[in-house]
Amino acid sequence: MNYMNWAIPIAFLLAVCMARIIIPQVIIVAVKKNLYDEPGGRKLHKGAVPRLGGFSFLPIILFSLAFMLAITYQYDSVIVLKTMRTVFPEMLLLICGLLFLYLIGLWDDLIGARYRIKFIVQILAASFIPVSGLWINNLYGLFGIHYLTPWLGIPLTIFLIVFIVNALNLIDGIDGLASGLSAIALVVLGSFFLLSQALLFAMLAFVTLGVLLPFFYYNVFGKTSRNSKIFMGDTGSLTLGYILSFLAIRLTAVPPALPPLTEGAIMIAFSTLLVPIFDVCRVMLVRLRNKKHLFVADNNHIHHKFLKMGYSPRAAMVRILLMSVLFCSLNILFVHLLNITLLFLINILLWGSLHRWFSHVLNKRALKITLP
Repeated sequence: MNYMNWAIPIAFLLAVCMARIIIPQVIIVAVKKNLYDEPGGRKLHKGAVPRLGGFSFLPIILFSLAFMLAITYQYDSVIVLKTMRTVFPEMLLLICGLLFLYLIGLWDDLIGARYRIKFIVQILAASFIPVSGLWINNLYGLFGIHYLTPWLGIPLTIFLIVFIVNALNLIDGIDGLASGLSAIALVVLGSFFLLSQALLFAMLAFVTLGVLLPFFYYNVFGKTSRNSKIFMGDTGSLTLGYILSFLAIRLTAVPPALPPLTEGAIMIAFSTLLVPIFDVCRVMLVRLRNKKHLFVADNNHIHHKFLKMGYSPRAAMVRILLMSVLFCSLNILFVHLLNITLLFLINILLWGSLHRWFSHVLNKRALKITLP
């Protein structure tokens, strides 16, 4: 019997229970210490909301992983040692990167941190992953490219990690959106790691999912008037972005420790993150076209479009999550049937078509408002 298979659901439930207990306590502390995200400016919430939800993410994830691995070791030390031996540097350096991002995120949530400092820390944290020996070394024929040399693969890996971390941070604009998109990604990635019997990575995915479920409840359904609502803040979004980018890159890697699931592994892995990735790419292109600074905040993200179309924040969140499910399903269903480059271009075409439709709806809405 492989006890690791049993440890995964137990670790998931442990993370759920711990988050359910700890997050309300974080809210109480934040209320007592006046650690609020105040309304105003581009922010959509009306009342002061605690912003330290992400403070609980990393401690719960690390505790759940360490505790269940220790318990499993007592029953089957051979399988735990076999599992850890091939990925030991990756997991240790993943934790190192997470700690860096956790600290800079906490600094930003408490007193504010300059963007340049955050960016430097993100690059440093992203560099830990290639140092462990994990980097994107195969594009599986995307645009005719297969194996990548370290001189290309390592910078690409660092760039993608930093990009994904920031993309998830930027899309965290309405309740439940960043956590919901992350949950969908974690379910898909965790399921494929289970299928490949990469059980340690599956446990990491489902433990992180376990932390998100109670947070999602308090974030979406909590009431400001009852002090039961909380935001994840930069601490949470940076932690989630780093874990998701690590898992996506791990699924695409081709070392002997984890053979690729399919020739389309890269499409399956990154389909889980297409909504935040494509959204940031579109926003950056619009800013370039309008000759605006690339890093100046605006109201052009996908959730802003839904709000301008008249949807409530919750309705917008649900529709964007359904878009993410659509992209994941499309890539999983057709990755064996279509050329990987063609499938990637179909993703871009679908994304562009959706936004053209959104713009059409917005133009019609604006016309109705201006007409007498």
